[in-house]
Amino acid sequence: MSMRPVVVDDLSVSLGGVPILRDVSFSVDEGEIVALLGGNGSGKTTLVRAVLGLVPHLRGDISLFGTPLAQFREWSRIGYVPQRASVSMHSTTVRELVSSGTLSSRRLFTRLGRSGRARVSEVIDRVGLGAKADDAFVHLSGGQQQRVLIARALVSSPSLLVMDEPFAGVDLSTQQRLADLVGSLHADGMAALVVLHETEVFAPLIDRAVVLREGRVAHDGDLEAHAAHGHETEPPARSVQLIEEVRPWT
Repeated sequence: MSMRPVVVDDLSVSLGGVPILRDVSFSVDEGEIVALLGGNGSGKTTLVRAVLGLVPHLRGDISLFGTPLAQFREWSRIGYVPQRASVSMHSTTVRELVSSGTLSSRRLFTRLGRSGRARVSEVIDRVGLGAKADDAFVHLSGGQQQRVLIARALVSSPSLLVMDEPFAGVDLSTQQRLADLVGSLHADGMAALVVLHETEVFAPLIDRAVVLREGRVAHDGDLEAHAAHGHETEPPARSVQLIEEVRPWT
């Protein structure tokens, strides 16, 4: 059985009776950065959520680190950075939000120990927000909020980082800083699955591009090969509101 971080085979997903994904197959290898591309409504976010077990699938198989999704329990091996717009935190501080990322690796109702607190401080420093650790999340800029969400995903020392539109709503200089951060994580051996609308500053990091069009895989290979054929997009599909299942790392 493959121990690749992600293997998806013949996956189909419908939401609210509307087909979203059709016969999708792709994988993420160890230490590989895979960009998930496509136009609005192509199914990128739905695919990520299906991989993480947040939405059900009609047909097909998903395995994480060689284990079928239904039996997978090692969620600390996966760091998930959702779309920033989906995260609503009011008075929560940076430190509290990052600490919530440790829930997948400790027992419920137990306090975070000394080593855990040190790890929280370490990842906050790594994303460059040590001076903001006790600030409220809502008072940070968009780029700073994105770095907090990355820190929360990193606190359990995952082997796979899954990011959904990490550059949405942030300026070009912040995008470059986020790309540099992911590049340093990649250098440490971490694999990544990243949903992108445009590749821009992230392009040098991408090992492989998977392009969705109307819920199907239209390209799986080099980013340059996709770019050579142009950036075709499809009209937006019917909007479907998603209700996420709560996971320890969300």
